Amino acid sequence: MKNTFREKLSRGAATLGTHFLSADADVPEIIGDTGLFDYGEFCAEYSTFDMQTLYHLARAGQCADLPLMLKPDQASQTFWAQAALGAGFKAILFTDIRTADDVAVCHRAITADTPEIGGLMGVKLRRPALSGYQPEGYLDDLNATVFTIMIEKNVALDDIDAILDTAKAKGVDMTQWGPADFGFSRGEPGLLHTPEIRPFEEKLIQKSLEYGIAPRIEIGEPEQAKRYVDLGIRHFCIGWDRFILEAGLKRIGEGMREVIETI
Repeated sequence: MKNTFREKLSRGAATLGTHFLSADADVPEIIGDTGLFDYGEFCAEYSTFDMQTLYHLARAGQCADLPLMLKPDQASQTFWAQAALGAGFKAILFTDIRTADDVAVCHRAITADTPEIGGLMGVKLRRPALSGYQPEGYLDDLNATVFTIMIEKNVALDDIDAILDTAKAKGVDMTQWGPADFGFSRGEPGLLHTPEIRPFEEKLIQKSLEYGIAPRIEIGEPEQAKRYVDLGIRHFCIGWDRFILEAGLKRIGEGMREVIETI
C-alpha cells in the first residue's frame, strides 16, 4: 500500500485525519470507506491492544485505502512504533516531547539502522516484506513514514527553538499541540478550557511555521477550524470514535425517549 498521506504532504496539500480508540478493525475500514479522510489515527496510548491487533487494523486500513497513524505511550514508544511500522502503519505520532534529545530518540526509533542514518530499525520481516524482502523498496517505505511530535509540556514550549531546530534536522513532518497535558504540566489542569491557553498554542503554531514544520491541530467540530485556518493551519485531525458514538447515541436516544414518553 502506497503512503498516500506522505504523498499529500509532499505536494503541500492540506490533510484531514480522524482519531479512533477502538481496537476493532471495522473502525478504520468504516473511516476509509467514507472517502473523506487522508488517514486514521489509532490512539494506542489510551487503548488496549496487542501486536496482532495492529496487523488487523493495518489490513483493514489497506482494504479501505486508509493509511494509519499510531500514537503510542512514551514509556514503550520504540517497541510499539516499530511494531506498527512492521504491521503496515504509515505514520507515528510521538507524545510527551520535553527536550530536543527526545526528538532525536524518536527519530532513531523509526529510521533505518544504516551508517548514513543511524536509526534502530533493522530488517523486519513483517507485513511490508510479505512478498519478499527487497532492500530498496523496504527502505523507501520506511523513509516515507510520516513523523509527528506532540508539544504538550510547559518545559517543551519554553525550549521550543531548540526542539524545532532538532526536529527540522531530523525530518519531523508535523507538530501537534496538546492543550490538556500542557495545562496539567503547568499545574493548571483547567487551562485548556480557557482563553488564556491561546497565546501558548499560537506560539507553537507560529514557531512551527517559522521552522518550516507543518503544525497540525485537533478539533471536535468543523466550526472550530476557521480560527486555525486564519493562523496558517492546513492540517487537522477531527473527532474521536468514542465521542462520535456517544453523541449519536444521545441524539437518537433522546429522540426516541420523546416518542415513547407520549405512548
